[in-house]
Amino acid sequence: MDKRKVIYYQDELNDEFSTAQITPRVIDDNYLYVRDSFFGKLAHIFWLRAVFTPIAFFYSKFIARQRIVNKKLLKKFKFTGYFLYGNHTNDIGDALMPHFLNMPKHNYIIVHANNVSMPVLGKLTPHLGALPLPDTKGAYKNFISAIEQRVKEKNCVLIYPEAHIWPYYTKIRPFTDVSFTYPVKLDVPVFCFTNTYQKRRFSKKPCVVTYIDGPFYPNTDLSPKDQRKHLRDQVYECMCERAKNSNVEYIKYIRKEGNKQAND
Repeated sequence: MDKRKVIYYQDELNDEFSTAQITPRVIDDNYLYVRDSFFGKLAHIFWLRAVFTPIAFFYSKFIARQRIVNKKLLKKFKFTGYFLYGNHTNDIGDALMPHFLNMPKHNYIIVHANNVSMPVLGKLTPHLGALPLPDTKGAYKNFISAIEQRVKEKNCVLIYPEAHIWPYYTKIRPFTDVSFTYPVKLDVPVFCFTNTYQKRRFSKKPCVVTYIDGPFYPNTDLSPKDQRKHLRDQVYECMCERAKNSNVEYIKYIRKEGNKQAND
């Protein structure tokens, strides 16, 4: 449990406030992004359904007290692959809570190499759908191929465009449009979810209310670069509006003096 009450920041794009201390492995040409052998698929189903799902259920219902708004939007796309973008405000919860946004669809999450570098959990997260960002050109090719395959299989690729974890942060930080290259290239729908923190009746710790919005589509009348920016702006503006529903500040964030506001 995060016991910090105040966090001072200076760079909304690059500051990281996760408490985990992990030395990331290098994701090179030899990293296996797609594990679709018989035993690979068996391991995926076992770890996802038999182990991960009960843990995610307990956390979402009894720790985060999560409530999901507009879940029906994703149900309409159960036979379609798509991208799902969310705000990055929880160490453990951001791995667990999205599981119930679109179940039984499988989520493949683009993650930092830290998530596949832990001594024990790092061996399991790839079986749960973690797709670590690549470090070499060969790995990048495999990474893109894996994303394309999972979307074509009608799965969901989940992205935290803010990239860095700010626990319990109640606003949306500026993020680039780089990750919107994928839906533009594949011409598939985009959705977003915004985790907000709201007061609980008998606890100082807030509950999580998750709002789902979309679909947003690439505007094919624009150039690929402008399509990317257009998608990013739609998602960012929507998430900023939803974030206004947070009504409690569990951790207060204060900008250090002498630093300019980052531009979105």
